[in-house]
Order: sequence, then structure tokens, then C-alpha cells
Amino acid sequence: MRLAAVICLAACSIAAGCGGSSSAEEEPDATTTLETSDTLEALWRAPGEDVAIVPGTADFAPGSVRFTFLVIDGQGRVVTRPTAKVWLARELKAKPFAETTAEAESIGVGVNGNEPGEPQEVFVSHLPLDEPGTYWVLAEPVGGRKIQAVGNVVVKTETAAPDVGAEAYPSKTPTLANATIEELTTSTEPDPELYKISVADAIAAKKPFVVAFATPKYCTSRTCGPVVDVVSAVRRTHEDSGIPFIHAEIYKDNDPTKGENTWVREWNLPSEPWVFLVGADGKVKARFEGTVSVDELNAAVDRLE
Repeated sequence: MRLAAVICLAACSIAAGCGGSSSAEEEPDATTTLETSDTLEALWRAPGEDVAIVPGTADFAPGSVRFTFLVIDGQGRVVTRPTAKVWLARELKAKPFAETTAEAESIGVGVNGNEPGEPQEVFVSHLPLDEPGTYWVLAEPVGGRKIQAVGNVVVKTETAAPDVGAEAYPSKTPTLANATIEELTTSTEPDPELYKISVADAIAAKKPFVVAFATPKYCTSRTCGPVVDVVSAVRRTHEDSGIPFIHAEIYKDNDPTKGENTWVREWNLPSEPWVFLVGADGKVKARFEGTVSVDELNAAVDRLE
């Protein structure tokens, strides 16, 4: 079982034990509006199951934070709905200061596919967090049986991985000019177009490009999904644009026991997978930690052209 899945189930069990909703007459309904809600904890303890959020992103700086997450019930089942209501507070016992809606985005595109039992969708939200600090977030999927998930979002003064506006590192990622396709990727159905140019060459050519740092075979998160498949699908959509799409693996010699490879360290990636969109000026224009849907990435590439 993946490490993230073990952590997830443990967190859910802890959350279920800490929660505990009573009758509707004693507790508020989690569909309460921001204006009429009391504390975030009161919303969490509303009728329904109380669990922990399973985050898919963690590298945040102040601003509009793209926060992805799963809601998993006490039996380990992923709770998927089209949308989820999201509340933010500075403390669990504080009144929420913001409310937004998370949209369910498809994780895969059906090429290499998800592992059996893995989630097919992930909630994607954009949180207005303009200052560093630890925030509390509550999510309630809309519709069906009631379930509320709570967790933390930690915003630092700056991100670990390159943020929007940062210079992209000119990594000499391997290509088909110096390696075989089997050496370049752990994908079961590799797209050769992703290995024709290195990051360094794309920067030197002053071309906008897309680069994915991911390992299809050894992905370690329940929310990472087949990101390389998504990148390949978007590449085909933008085939006439001339924008290079690049995939680089995570581990040295594609072997997790050997540790992270050179370009992962050069880009200071705290996790995987990552997708970056880089402009002709060599600066990061958009970035996606963890899973990204075809729709999200397509829209970002449209803005890059």
C-alpha cells in the first residue's frame, strides 16, 4: 500500500475519533452560510461523518493558493461529488473568514490508467491566503450523505519549488538523442514526443514549453494520478503550436532506491509530480503540484501561446 494511503487512513481514523456529530437539534447544518456560521469546528461537527482532508498539494506562498484534496470516509472510500463547499479559518475554533467552492477534476485520461481502487477525481480549490501562516480548511461535498473533512494549509513566505515569475533552471534533462525510450521513462505507453528536447535546450531556444517532473511507475500519492498521460494528451491538442512538451523522471536511473536525480534537486522539488509552464523569457508562467486535469492544463497552455 502506498505511504500516502496509509497516512490518509490514519488521519481519517483520528479525525473520526475527534469529531462526533449529534442530533440536528443540537448541531448546526454544514450548509450554513458564511454570514450565519459560528466556528469552523461547529461546522465540522454538524450532522454527518467527520473526517480529515487528504491534501494533494503542500508547497504554498501567499496569494491565490491552488489546493487539491480528497475526502475519504472512515471505510477508506473516496467521496466524489461535482463540487464541495470550502470554508477557511485561522483557528479551528474561529469563525470562517472566507468561503469558496471546490470543483471535482478528473485525474486521468484513460491511457495508462489509475491503479485499482485509486480515485478518479480530485477536488480543486483556489484559496485566498495572502499572508504566511497555518490555516484551517473545512470541505463538505455537496449532495448525498453528509460528510465534513477538516485539515490544515500551511503558507510559507516563499515556495520551495520555483514559483510563478521565477527563472526556470536550465536542466540538461535526457532525450532520445542520448538514451532509449525505456531508459527515459517508466510509462507503459510512452509518448516519444516528450523526449525530443531538454529543458536546457528549450530555454536556450527561447521557446515557451511545458515540463512534467513525474514517475508514472513509482508515484507515491493517492492524488498524483497519471500526470504524464495528461501532459501527452494536452500536447496532442496543441501539436500545431510548436510548444515543446517535456517529461523528466524523478529518480536516478529510474530506481527509487538510488534517490532523486539531478534535475529534481536543481528545481528543488519537495514532492512529485510537478508540471511547469515556462515562457519564452525562461520564467515560470504557471505551475501545478500533484495531479492536474486535462482541462486545467489545456487552459494554462492556451494562455502560454
